[in-house]
Amino acid sequence: MSGLEALVASGSIVENVALGPLTTYKSGGPARYLIEVENLEGLERLTSSDVLSDMPVLVLGRGSNIVVSDSGFPGLVIRLGPGFSKVELDGSVVSAGGSAPLAQVARASVKAGLTGLEFFVGIPGSVGGAVRQNAGCFGVETKDRLIEASILDLVSGLIETRGPDDLEMSYRHSNIDATRVVLTATFSTRPGEVAKGLEELRRITRWRRDNQPGGTFNAGSVFKNPPEATAGELIDSLGLKGTRVGDVAVSSKHANFFVAGPNATSSDIRRLVDVVKDRVFEETGTILEPEIQFVGFEDDH
Repeated sequence: MSGLEALVASGSIVENVALGPLTTYKSGGPARYLIEVENLEGLERLTSSDVLSDMPVLVLGRGSNIVVSDSGFPGLVIRLGPGFSKVELDGSVVSAGGSAPLAQVARASVKAGLTGLEFFVGIPGSVGGAVRQNAGCFGVETKDRLIEASILDLVSGLIETRGPDDLEMSYRHSNIDATRVVLTATFSTRPGEVAKGLEELRRITRWRRDNQPGGTFNAGSVFKNPPEATAGELIDSLGLKGTRVGDVAVSSKHANFFVAGPNATSSDIRRLVDVVKDRVFEETGTILEPEIQFVGFEDDH
């Protein structure tokens, strides 16, 4: 029995798992295989087997920045379970597991009288995703607060500790590829007043509610901001709010958000991204680069 067969037989790996419910767009087909790992030992057992030798791998966090193809993902999806979500504070250093929600990290630090991570409350992702994509908002990026991250190479099984420079972090980018998993990350903060920190969390939350679509299926910003203007401003300037493909439309509230209805397909989302991208290029000469990740498509962006 192969390592894959053994893990399937034991129930550790589950076959044909719907991925739509695990993403904020709620669309897309199934994963061929999925495993949720609760601790480092579980990941080490996976890397020491032959499971990862001949299939694509997707490390899936909170699904807030991803579109899965309607045909699904033909490989193994790895999710870090609650065992990787612990948030710990040591003086002014905040340590968090890869699956910890960013909002949880923000609130825990503020309640402890620490400031600097409030911006995380406005990002609906996990610590691992934030490090991998150098997530940011309100003029602050993950790299500005990251001290170091512990990263497991799923191919070699080696664990490395890397800082922002080692990770080559830049705007919505790092060198962490699909075969590496962020296990933990540590962040620097400064002492602050709890009351002021709580007010900052409320301010960010209010801004998001007033300026971004809520109560809808979306994946946050669709495109990265080009140097000359924000993607939302460019899209809005061309009158593209409300542009629709199938059951997906450019938000009337924020043009860099695409909102999906209950009948939306991932193909609808992909086509609308292409429609908007092509129109912006035709009218302005600017090439918009998607911020969301397309998974399982034949020609992934």
